[in-house]
Amino acid sequence: MSFVKETLETPVNYSCDVLIAGGGVAGIAAALSAARAGKKSGIETKVILLEKCFMLGGLATSGIVTIYLPICDGLGNQVCFGLGEELLRLSIEYGAEARYPAPWLDGEGDRVKKRFEVQFNPQLFAISAEKLLEKEGVQIMYGATAVSVVEENGKITHVVIEGKGGREAIEVRRSVVDSTGDADICALSKAKTEKFPDGNKLAAWYYGYGNRSYDLYMCGVHDDPGESTATDLKDNYHFSGLDTKELSESVCISHSSMIKDIKARREKISDLIPTTIATIPQVRMTRRLSGKYEQHIDEGNVTYKDTVGIYPNWRKKGVVYELPLSSLYGQEVKNLLTAGRCISVTNEMWDIIRVIPVCAVSGEGAGAAAALCDDFENADLEKIQSYLEGAGVKLHWEK
Repeated sequence: MSFVKETLETPVNYSCDVLIAGGGVAGIAAALSAARAGKKSGIETKVILLEKCFMLGGLATSGIVTIYLPICDGLGNQVCFGLGEELLRLSIEYGAEARYPAPWLDGEGDRVKKRFEVQFNPQLFAISAEKLLEKEGVQIMYGATAVSVVEENGKITHVVIEGKGGREAIEVRRSVVDSTGDADICALSKAKTEKFPDGNKLAAWYYGYGNRSYDLYMCGVHDDPGESTATDLKDNYHFSGLDTKELSESVCISHSSMIKDIKARREKISDLIPTTIATIPQVRMTRRLSGKYEQHIDEGNVTYKDTVGIYPNWRKKGVVYELPLSSLYGQEVKNLLTAGRCISVTNEMWDIIRVIPVCAVSGEGAGAAAALCDDFENADLEKIQSYLEGAGVKLHWEK
């Protein structure tokens, strides 16, 4: 293997109090929470949100995973409040596409039979989120990818990005939230990380129009046992989601499989055409923080002193988890938090926390903590929890 030696001098063109890396649902929630917590507490808090694409929402929008899974426990009780509920409602600001939760939003029907979930339009949700972030004073930087960090005395002081403007550095005065989904900031820093050992299966979700109907087609791996899948997506093919060549190959396979799926469906829907396809790889678990605490799947209904929210087990009714702040940070970098699908959990638990509602909950908790302190091992829990409760977040489970 050969190497290229680089000597770089990067201009510091931006500064902020809180930097959020990754504009998926977790990043949106973290940025909103940080901006609001700063204002509420009277602390000057400039928030910058980095997003490598030119559309917010991550897998939920660019990835066409447009199902906001349940924010209830499956037994008729709402679990997620705060931004977990606010973002669900925001996602259907201009109307729901499917799975409309009438019992929860209109008071019509049985809340046990109909869970509090919804299918939304990806483009409209992304734009609604963008408008809300701008309203809260968050600076959004599209086309920006973090490529390096500078650390001093156990804290990140600068994050280096690359975008259309070239290589630039952002000064961080307080905290960083890694909501990249792949724990990219953690990997760039001294934080410990773990990779998902089983890899990702292929998916090729897309929207199509045919027979006067506009529908979401879940081709390949998905979480709905009632939906048929394509048979040519290489069932035994698994990819880490962390390698450029591998990701490129998986996307090409998914595209080919989508075309085959469309051709097969045209036997019944002769005029079917794709209207929207995923513009990012549809990965689920890749790399995560190995934090101070790793939450386990058997810890449902367990109480934590440092809880920053609660969330349901979307695969199993009646199980509710508290989210400990200690699952959002490690012990190597004092001012770095995670949110979304790269928080610190066991491999089995990873599948439960990667979904939209939990991303919103962890994002809100991380954003509040990031705005209010810069050393999470010694965080003022009472101050963080007081803000979250004031924002409508439930910290402990009560039916």
